[in-house]
Amino acid sequence: MFSKSESKQIRQEFWTSFGKQYPRKWLLYNTKIKDVTLKFTFTTKKAQVSIDIEPNDKTIEAYYFDKFTSLKNIIISEYLEDIIFDDQYQLHNDKILSRLYVELTEVSIHNKNSWEKTMQFLNDKMSKLEEFFLEYKEYISQ
Repeated sequence: MFSKSESKQIRQEFWTSFGKQYPRKWLLYNTKIKDVTLKFTFTTKKAQVSIDIEPNDKTIEAYYFDKFTSLKNIIISEYLEDIIFDDQYQLHNDKILSRLYVELTEVSIHNKNSWEKTMQFLNDKMSKLEEFFLEYKEYISQ
C-alpha cells in the first residue's frame, strides 16, 4: 500500500516516462468540440483510452453519443475492434458520462513491471482513436 504522496509521485513518474518514450502532442482536450475529450486513464486496476462526452445538457450528450454510435461499424472494423460504447459510464467519483473506450486490465500504475505493456497499449490505442476522431470530426461536430 502506498501513501497518497507516494502514489502521486509514482503517477508523475509514469506519465513523465510515457511522455519521454512517446514524445508527441496528443489531441486530448483540444478536440475543438465543447465537452468532447480524448483521455488517457491509468489506475491501480486498468488502463483506458477513451472519448468522453460530458456536457451539462443531457440532450447534447445524447446527440454526440448518437453521432459516435452511427459510426460504430466503421470504428470497429477500421480502427479499434474492441471499443466499448457506454452511455452510462460511472467514474470513481460517481459521475455518469458517455464514454467510448478500450481497456487493458490486470495492469497497475503502482506496478512498474506493467508500465512498458501499458505505455505500448496507450500509444497504440490513442493513435488509432485520434486517427478516427480526426477523420470524422467534421461529421461529429455538425
